[in-house]
Amino acid sequence: MTSQYDYFREPSEFYLRQMQDEAAARLAMIGTDADKTAAAKQPSGRSYSGASESLQRDLEQIVESHSGELLSLLHSIHDEPEIAFQERRSAAKIADLLAGNGFTPKIGVHSLDTAIRAEYTTANFDPAKHRTIGILAEYDALIGLGHGCGHNVIATAGTGAAIALRQLLATAKDAPEGRLVFLGTPAEEGRSGKEYMARAGAFDDLDAAIMLHPSGNDVASQVWLGRRLLSVTFTGRSAHASAQPYQGRNALDAASLAYQAIGLMRQQMIPVDRVHAVIVEGGKRASIIPDEARLDLYARSEFPETLLDLSERLEHIFRGAAMMTETTVTLNWDDDPPSLPVRANSVLTERWVLGERRRGRNPLPAGTLPDTQPASTDFGNVSYRVPGIHPMLKVAPADVALHTEAFVQAAESPLAEAGGIDGAYGLAATALDFLADDELAAAVKAEFEAAGGRVDVENFFTK
Repeated sequence: MTSQYDYFREPSEFYLRQMQDEAAARLAMIGTDADKTAAAKQPSGRSYSGASESLQRDLEQIVESHSGELLSLLHSIHDEPEIAFQERRSAAKIADLLAGNGFTPKIGVHSLDTAIRAEYTTANFDPAKHRTIGILAEYDALIGLGHGCGHNVIATAGTGAAIALRQLLATAKDAPEGRLVFLGTPAEEGRSGKEYMARAGAFDDLDAAIMLHPSGNDVASQVWLGRRLLSVTFTGRSAHASAQPYQGRNALDAASLAYQAIGLMRQQMIPVDRVHAVIVEGGKRASIIPDEARLDLYARSEFPETLLDLSERLEHIFRGAAMMTETTVTLNWDDDPPSLPVRANSVLTERWVLGERRRGRNPLPAGTLPDTQPASTDFGNVSYRVPGIHPMLKVAPADVALHTEAFVQAAESPLAEAGGIDGAYGLAATALDFLADDELAAAVKAEFEAAGGRVDVENFFTK
C-alpha cells in the first residue's frame, strides 16, 4: 500500500519577474543620448522647471534665518529622548516652534496622543488645480539607547522645512498656490505609528508626502524592507521527563524544529528576505517535558508581494512543526501594524537631489550602496498610499551604524547640525517644486500610478 501526501507549493515568480524588469530598464539606459547639460542638472536628464531660482534662493535664506531655533530644537529633543507613544515633551516642543512661526498646530490627532498636524493654505488655493504636500517628522527614541536613529534630526528638518515653506508661500509675490500639511508622526521604532495615523485619515487629502532619515551617507534612494512581527506559541502536554516521557507532547521540540526549519529555508529565500527569531520560552525544568514554548520573530522583504509570500512559507513551517510533534500552534501576527517596503518616487527624489546639491551635498544614486544592509520604516505604508520619498542624509561618518551608542553621539554633532539645516532646505525645496510645477506634479502622479497606484495597505496581508 502506497500513501502520498502532496505539500508541494509552486515558488512565487514575482521576484524573478521584478529582477528581469529592472535588468531590462538598466539595459535600455545604455547608449542613450540624453542632453549632457540637462543631465548635469537633473540625475536622469529629465527636464522640469520646478520653482524659480529666485524663489529657491529666498527659501534658502529663510531656512538659514531660522537656524538658531531649529538647532535648539535638535539638541532639546536629543537631550530628552522619549520612546514610542510617549513623546509628549518632544511633540510640545515642535508644536511650540510651529506656533511661534504662524501655524496653529494640533497635538493628539489621527488617533494618536502625540501626533501633530499643522496646515497652511494659500489665499487662492483651488483643490481642482493646485496640490497639497505633506512634510513628515519623527521624534521617538529607542528604548534604553536614546536617539540612536537620529529622529531628533528628522524632527528638525521636517519642522524647519514646514516653517520656511509657509513663510515663503505667505510672503513671496510669485509664490505658487498650494496647501502645506505638517505631520508629526510618533512611534516609528517598531510600533508603526504612521499606519495608525493613516487608518485615521492622516494622508487621505495629500497629493504627496516627503521626509528624510539620518545616515552615514547622503543617499538619494535606498532599499527599505517591509516588516512583519510574529509570535508563535506551541502548546503540548507536560509529563515527567524520566518516569513517563511517553505521556508528554513536547512544545520545546516543536519550537526547535521550527527554528531549524527557518535556517534550512534560508537557502531558498530570495536574496533580500530576512527572518530573525528567538525562542523566548521553552520550559521551566529539565525534568519536566515543556507544555508550552514561544518564538518571536521578524520577517522582512523588499516588496509587499514577496513579504506576503514569506509570511505564508513561515506559517507552513510552524504548522508542520506542530504536526510532527502532535502539539497545538497559535500564530499571532502583528500586534502593531506591519510596515510595507518604501516605494520611492524617482521624480520627487530628483528634486531632493537638486536641492541638496545647492547645499554642497551630492546624494548617491539608488544602488550605489549594497542592498544587503537594509532596515525597515513605517513610511513604507505612506508610500503605497501617496507618492513619497525617504532619502538618507549624512549626519555621521560612514562607518557609524544606526541604533548604536556611536550614532546617539553623532545625532548631536556638528554634522547633525548641518544635516538638520540642509535637510530642512532640501525638503522645503522639493515641496516648493512640487507645488510650483504642474508638469512635474503630473509626472509624480503618473509614476505612482504606473507602479501600481494606491494599495489597500490595511488589508494587504489578510487577503
